[in-house]
Amino acid sequence: MDTIGGLPTELVNEQKLKKTSRTLSTLQNHSVPIAARVTVSKDESRDFMAVFPDLVRDITTVTKAYNCSDAAKWFAQVLQYNVPRGKKNRGILTVLTYKNLVPTQDLTPENIKLAQYLGWCVEMLQSFFIISDDVMDNSTTRRGQPCWHKVENVGLTAINDALMIENAMYAILKKHFSHLDCYVALMELFHEITYITTCGQSLDQLNSNRCVSEFTMENYKAIVENKTAYYSFYLPFALALHLAGYKDAEAFRQSKTILLEMGNFFQVQDDFLDCFGNPEVTGKIGTDIQDNKCSWLAVVAMQRANVEQKQIMVDCYGKEEPAKVERVKELYKELGLPSTYAIFEEESYNMIKTHIQQTSRGVPHQTFLQILNKIYQRDS
Repeated sequence: MDTIGGLPTELVNEQKLKKTSRTLSTLQNHSVPIAARVTVSKDESRDFMAVFPDLVRDITTVTKAYNCSDAAKWFAQVLQYNVPRGKKNRGILTVLTYKNLVPTQDLTPENIKLAQYLGWCVEMLQSFFIISDDVMDNSTTRRGQPCWHKVENVGLTAINDALMIENAMYAILKKHFSHLDCYVALMELFHEITYITTCGQSLDQLNSNRCVSEFTMENYKAIVENKTAYYSFYLPFALALHLAGYKDAEAFRQSKTILLEMGNFFQVQDDFLDCFGNPEVTGKIGTDIQDNKCSWLAVVAMQRANVEQKQIMVDCYGKEEPAKVERVKELYKELGLPSTYAIFEEESYNMIKTHIQQTSRGVPHQTFLQILNKIYQRDS
């Protein structure tokens, strides 16, 4: 009999599943697991949102200065529709991390506002990515509303709108941060993360043109790290480190290791919700199966499937027909992937927490733990 730690494997897995039954409710009750939600206080969210009108005004002023009044009016609509509508996890994460890194006496209104502006720059970068991504995937909904390119009179103008958002971000950085010692570091970080993320998007698109039989976990992890983890987790944290005056390269390296691990789990969860989440709760209709995405579910399914089941994947994955999409979802259930995901979630949380406790260079453990618990909403 197979054993883990001297106990029968079946018993160990059964105990793990009992601990993670909340995750399985995603499949059973069509609700988003607690881990998918990032909860911030109403005060934090309100204070962050209060800066957004200033951001729009700054950008509008810059745009008008180029004798582009009509473009400025249009761009204000672009910003209002796309930038502040999401959960704003990345932007608020930037602010919360900064608050945790600096002494209380340095938390002046001016410094907090700088952190909020940095947070909004991250949200603008996120908008640039998702507008472009939605065009490439021909997605229909995002954040509970039509994707920008699906809005009447927008269409492929969305591509230029995305470019305007990306470059307006640098106008904000110049206006509010050019007098600081960390300005060049902030600029270089945004440029680096943008390039890394677009490389990840390229990997994602290239893999979506391959047969599901060619998907590998190695390719999946490369896509996730580059397309999601860097800009969703490392970027907000590293921005806060720079603004707080951190210079130690080892502190950045250790932070990156932990945050990329968080990003990997976050994307696995996103893949799971794309298939099993309720669109009314997640705000988008999952299309990974139809789009032939190299998702965690598809990779694990192919690892577990027998010859007959692999043929079902080859025949049905990446196809638009609803019956074929449903057959893939049924196969995922037959292969026990919801249970596998529940165990993966529990083990990932514990692994990341252990790595946090092992860090030694400057950044307080509680700073990482707060992010982990806000992201996953788990009891420590």
